[in-house]
Amino acid sequence: MDFAELHGWDLTPTEAIALQKRLARRVRPESAGGGAGAVRRVAAVDVSCRRGDALLFGAVVVLELPEMVVREEIGVCRQETFPYVPGLLSFRELPVLLTAFRYLSCLPDAVLVDGQGIAHPRRLGLASHLGLWLNLPTVGCAKSRLCGEYAEPDGRRGARSPLLLDGQPVGAVLRSRHHVRPLFVSPGHLMDTEQAVALVERCLTRYRLPEPLRQAHQLANFCRQAGLVPGQVHISGS
Repeated sequence: MDFAELHGWDLTPTEAIALQKRLARRVRPESAGGGAGAVRRVAAVDVSCRRGDALLFGAVVVLELPEMVVREEIGVCRQETFPYVPGLLSFRELPVLLTAFRYLSCLPDAVLVDGQGIAHPRRLGLASHLGLWLNLPTVGCAKSRLCGEYAEPDGRRGARSPLLLDGQPVGAVLRSRHHVRPLFVSPGHLMDTEQAVALVERCLTRYRLPEPLRQAHQLANFCRQAGLVPGQVHISGS
């Protein structure tokens, strides 16, 4: 998969924050076309690492909807080039994920990200940052809240409530299974909140996480446990 270089990565945390603020103005949390119902191929991404280790293991999995058939899996390993800094996660994790996307042979219609979209203090979470790089619709689907206020949705599957930041809606809090902790869904790029939630719901099975993200999480962990090294690539697909 080909895409243009959006920016370089040799940045200090102060420079990264300034870049976030500039890039956030380019994010479009709105529909780019047919919406969630038109998504046929959805990619999902996740990153795994060992505690205290500088190696990052990135995974991209592409599933075909509605059958949830895995079409392609890419796993890669890269040396960390940016430290863990709260609010700047994308500068640490995007290089390894973008490396994986360059090996992808099919073009997904949308991307699910285990992280935030515009539900971020500077409105540029991992999903929004990735969306700008790929110029694809992206959705943040996080297991925990980074920022914002919300009322707890009721316990039934499908219940939701708005996620607000400084009084403005930046996503939704979605109950993906009966009486389990909710997910925090926010538009990344080229998707609005309604479409983001609709896509996550299309991808739910019997688990808390959407199936594409569950598969990406498993692949990232597999690559870490298998001892993938920088320069080595795991590729599989139908």
